[in-house]
Amino acid sequence: MTASSPQPPPPPAAAASPGAASPSEERRAGGGGRPPVPPYVKAAAGSLGGVMEACCLQPIDVVKTRLQLDRTGAYRGIAHCGATVARAEGVRALWKGLTPFATHLTLKYALRLGSNAVLQSAFKDPTTGKVSAQGRLASGFGAGVIEALLIVTPFEVVKIRLQQQKGLSPDLLRYKGPIHCARTIVREEGIFGLWSGALPTVMRNGTNQAAMFSAKNTFDIVLWKKHEGDGKVLLPWQSMISGFLAGTAGPVCTGPFDVVKTRLMAQGRTGDIKYKGMVHAIRTIYTEEGLRALWKGLLPRLMRIPPGQAIMWAVADQVMGLYERTYLQPVQI
Repeated sequence: MTASSPQPPPPPAAAASPGAASPSEERRAGGGGRPPVPPYVKAAAGSLGGVMEACCLQPIDVVKTRLQLDRTGAYRGIAHCGATVARAEGVRALWKGLTPFATHLTLKYALRLGSNAVLQSAFKDPTTGKVSAQGRLASGFGAGVIEALLIVTPFEVVKIRLQQQKGLSPDLLRYKGPIHCARTIVREEGIFGLWSGALPTVMRNGTNQAAMFSAKNTFDIVLWKKHEGDGKVLLPWQSMISGFLAGTAGPVCTGPFDVVKTRLMAQGRTGDIKYKGMVHAIRTIYTEEGLRALWKGLLPRLMRIPPGQAIMWAVADQVMGLYERTYLQPVQI
């Protein structure tokens, strides 16, 4: 019996290059080949989150609008404004404009999350499947511009016109409801009356969403080691913390755009036209009311937007997580 010839030793394993990510890190960062959550699922998740946010935070939005429209100093702050509205007009007045606000948030978040997902797909690196920081910012800004033009501007025009009315008796109100308000604006100001203040709205929403999507992704990674597409589902309270923190920067940066947007939407396009455009409005407000007036309503915005993002993301992350657990194969790390 002849002895078998000795087998050559296996070649040595190639040394990992310095700084190379481990396979598990690559799977966490890039999703490990997991297909992404479809844009329509993200849109549905955003819609559900928007309904919950609107019902909880509408009174703060009413107070913010009244403060921004107050040129005479009738309200001495958030608490005084809310108490004055409730005492003079009834508690229900704090939910004025809820129908257009809830509809607006539902459609806005559907469009925001859905369009952001589509734009991120376009900005993904074809080799790694990852989205760069610049791509995430551009996707967020694009989603903000789209939602501002298609959803936010006409709905906010109607909402602000309803909110600036004082009293609850329909006989004393110019606008009887959202549909009557929209019809009246179109009849008296033309179809473009519904897009009053579109430019500052585009600037506000584009900047807001660029910051918000980038910040939310960063906080998820830093706080919870959650990478997009890794199969990990945050607990609701974790999503609320990330969403709250992500929602704080936008209002501070975009305060002047928000004030100008509100003034332009409230004045309409006919009759007494005080502001002739975004730049003219900024100059006029600064000259007549001072620099601080450009950040009027900032505190109620900070009371509404970060908690609103917390509520929306708590709902949206759970919906997207349910879809991932049900329909997408989990990644074993």
